Amino acid sequence: MAMQPTVPVRPTNDLAALLDGMASTGFQGRKLGESVRIWREMLGDPDCTILLGLSGAMIPAGMREVLSALVRHHYVDAIVSTGANIFHDACEHLGVCHYQGHHHVDDAELFSRGIDRIYDVFAFEEEFRTTDRQIAEFARSVAPFDGSSRAFLEAFGRYIAGAAPESSSFLATCVSEGVPIFVPALADSSIGIGLVIARRNGIDIRVDQLADADEVTRIVEGAKKTGVVYVGGGVPKNFIQQTQVIGSIHDADCTGHAYAIQYTADSPHWGGLSGCTFEEAISWGKEQVQSPRVQCFCDATIALPLVTSALIASGIRREPRRFEF
Repeated sequence: MAMQPTVPVRPTNDLAALLDGMASTGFQGRKLGESVRIWREMLGDPDCTILLGLSGAMIPAGMREVLSALVRHHYVDAIVSTGANIFHDACEHLGVCHYQGHHHVDDAELFSRGIDRIYDVFAFEEEFRTTDRQIAEFARSVAPFDGSSRAFLEAFGRYIAGAAPESSSFLATCVSEGVPIFVPALADSSIGIGLVIARRNGIDIRVDQLADADEVTRIVEGAKKTGVVYVGGGVPKNFIQQTQVIGSIHDADCTGHAYAIQYTADSPHWGGLSGCTFEEAISWGKEQVQSPRVQCFCDATIALPLVTSALIASGIRREPRRFEF
């Protein structure tokens, strides 16, 4: 193993240079810098299709514009997300706000006032329920529907863009840029709540989660190489990881993702999937043995703005991928 000295980080107004310098330091600052280098390597590989796994509730935490920038610059080609991210994004598009609050608060008092808390972010429950009902009404407009979450969200994105054309959102940006979004656990979100309202009102809506697995796997099967970026873990991470297994079962040339990045606060020693190392994933054939890969143990609300800004500051331009479903 070649040894190299660490390099002191020098203050600079050039964020791309700062992150590049951090890659030659130590600890998680090094991992953050390495993640930018690997992401840039993916972006410079014309054969690489990049999939983003997006967990948690990044939108209420203020990451909407950061994520939209990744899509507009085509730094990702397809997305697997939690339903929470898409619901909160739709809320913002339709005029429902999230507010800065505090994590040291009397939650019983918040409940009495109809306020929901997401760590230190507040929102009004009745405004969420208004959006739930809007989702149910949208479902009526596309019923009968039987298809993947990707197809459902594409139609929903066009709907909210038309309902509030002066606004912008992550979902609407994805639709306009041709970046598909899959939510394989759609029922585990307020979008699911809205669709339950619709179903109980006799509206025929069926979101086919097996179609999700098939469609996202076909993206991977059709790519010469794939790179993955995971914000957190959970269902989005495993849903993308398992495409390599599904593809290999169906005789596709799937030998693992060629590049891999994860920003996570989960530790591997508990044995949980979200902290599962990429080295462990090699045993399943989900990552290539020689793949450039890095896991940065860092809050994603710290990592995402810095990394995205560094990529944009690098001046990287990339052509969009187009998929047929």
